[in-house]
Amino acid sequence: MQETINAEPRQLLERAARTLLDPQGRDLAAAVQWWTLPGWSDAWPVAVLGEGPPLLLLHGFDSSHLEYRRLAPLLAPRHQLIIPDLHGFGFCPRPQGAEYGPGTVVAHLETLLEELQRRSEAARVGLIGASMGGSAAVELARRQPEAIERLLLLAPAGLTGRPMPVPPLLDQLGARFLALPGVRRGLCRTAFADPDRDVGPAELEIASLHLQCPGWAPALAAFARSGGFAGCGEPLLPPQPIQVLWGREDRILRPPQKRAAQALLGERIQELDGCGHLPHIDQPAIVAQIWHG
Repeated sequence: MQETINAEPRQLLERAARTLLDPQGRDLAAAVQWWTLPGWSDAWPVAVLGEGPPLLLLHGFDSSHLEYRRLAPLLAPRHQLIIPDLHGFGFCPRPQGAEYGPGTVVAHLETLLEELQRRSEAARVGLIGASMGGSAAVELARRQPEAIERLLLLAPAGLTGRPMPVPPLLDQLGARFLALPGVRRGLCRTAFADPDRDVGPAELEIASLHLQCPGWAPALAAFARSGGFAGCGEPLLPPQPIQVLWGREDRILRPPQKRAAQALLGERIQELDGCGHLPHIDQPAIVAQIWHG
């Protein structure tokens, strides 16, 4: 487990590309480019790999682009993959005084989408979002219906319900709590269907590496104060085709959340056996097969 110390994001990723225990994590870290986006300060980390029609992948809460390390090699032969760190998360810059909340996440993604279209000259892109990234994907698709071709949501969180802002002080305590090594280990194990088999030093390293970025705790606390993503699928989902995958052994999405999502999504959902909250890590080959059709 990495110590929680401040290190510049570029330095962290350059080192990760050489030293991560997970070889697929090393490869994805090495694929990071630093994009300058109009209207946003500092360069932004975006993993870019593969060839073909562009496909944008969005990671989940308190995570990074590295969570797609298993799925990316399976999609890259047929797509150019664009895997950014979401605003306020991963290895992104976190300037003091910036806003951190769902609105800023989506506004930043809109700018990134425009830059992606400019670079690729593609009229429309595919979109995959995992957990909180599923809500971000739905919001982006709703705002940019002409730019997004179709969506695949992996264990989407936040499509139903209401925002629940965390009160001041509790948000800071929550960020400190999430930084504790034992808590990180427990959350990582909860996300997998078979943690005894799948969670070891390599997984724990990737789950905690981004905590070393300057401003991680204040940005996470600010996002918690905002209430986060909730109700993004209600009352109407965006018009694009949507497929949804989640694991039968998902212990992150609670039963009431699943029931509410089932009522909203209906036959769009496919449940995977032997899979937890991370289909793209637990069963990447099936996810890739379903995306490719």
